[in-house]
Parts: sequence; C-alpha cells; structure tokens
Amino acid sequence: MKRAREKTSHVLRELKRLFPNVKPSLEYNNSWQMLVAVILSARNTDKKVNEVTIDLFKKYKTINDFKNADLKDLEKDLSTLGLFRQKAKFIKQTAKIIDEKYNGNIPKTMEELISLPGVGRKTANIILGRLYGVVEGIAVDTHVTRLARLFRLTKNKDPYKIEQDLMKILPKKEWFDFTNLMIAYGRKYCPARCKHNSCPLKNYI
Repeated sequence: MKRAREKTSHVLRELKRLFPNVKPSLEYNNSWQMLVAVILSARNTDKKVNEVTIDLFKKYKTINDFKNADLKDLEKDLSTLGLFRQKAKFIKQTAKIIDEKYNGNIPKTMEELISLPGVGRKTANIILGRLYGVVEGIAVDTHVTRLARLFRLTKNKDPYKIEQDLMKILPKKEWFDFTNLMIAYGRKYCPARCKHNSCPLKNYI
C-alpha cells in the first residue's frame, strides 16, 4: 500500500505539472443543464455532447420543458449521441422527479442522486463536487479506468472497485481533481490504443 501511495503521488505530481489549470470541458449554464450534460456524456465525448447541448438548451430552457417534452422529439434531438433513446427517457424521468419531489433543485446527497434515472456513482460524484463542493468519491470514467489500470494503480475492471482502490491511495483533497487530470492526460497524450512512445508518463507504466 505504501508503494502504491508513493507511485500515485508521483503520477499526480506529473499530471498537475502537465495540466496546472485543468477544467471540466462540458458546457452548461445552470445546475440542471449540468446534470443533463453529465448524463449525456456517458458513452459520448464531451465535445460531441457540447455540440448537441448548444441547441438542446436553447429549445428546452427549463426542467419543465424537459419534463413535458415529447419523447420522440427529444430522442430526435439527441439522435447523434450514443444510447440516445435511453438517455431521452432517463432525462424526462429525472426532470419529472426533480420537479415534483425536489421542487426543481438538484439533490445534495449520493443516495438521492443515484436513485435518479441515468445517474450512477460517476455522475453523482461529478454533480456533488461541482455543484456543492461535496467529495464522497472519485468519478471513474473510461479514461480513469484505462489509465488507472495502465499505471497499475488498480487491477480491477469494475468502476466501483477501481474507485475504492483509488480512494485508498489518493488523499481525499485530490479526489475531485484527479478525474479531470486523468481525462485531460488521456485526451491529449494517451488515447485508447496508444503505443506510449511519447507519453510523458510512460515511465510509470
């Protein structure tokens, strides 16, 4: 465990050096739009989501607009995204729950968030951290999964188990930014099927 913590500390230091001002890339104007964007980002790139939401948020301006949207119309508006039919259904259902159960406010606890359609731990961790500054875990997306295994910070493939492994070797104050740093590194230097010839962190593989 001590060696794993030391290695993680070195990786984290290098990531911060490479990306001193890392920021999330999803675009939104309020908390509801952020939740929609994060739900849509599963199985899709942030760039693609931003291309869709720029028009989506002009058409559907409020939670009620999404709640009352015709499902077929919403599916059409999301049709360039992966799993668009499922996501359209999730967003309508979630809009209804948030409007009627939470008076239009995004829930503030992990338990409440993961009870919403289309919201798992990854999405909940992002929402809690960005909206409320609450850090309960580490958001594990495909970049974090791939790179954590590549750097041998975990042997697991299941996102929940990977999250638990990372939480043991990372200081809690680093949990939220770690995800953004890993995503930035994966996009810029080490995408899927990378040969690692010029990866800045290839010595940690």
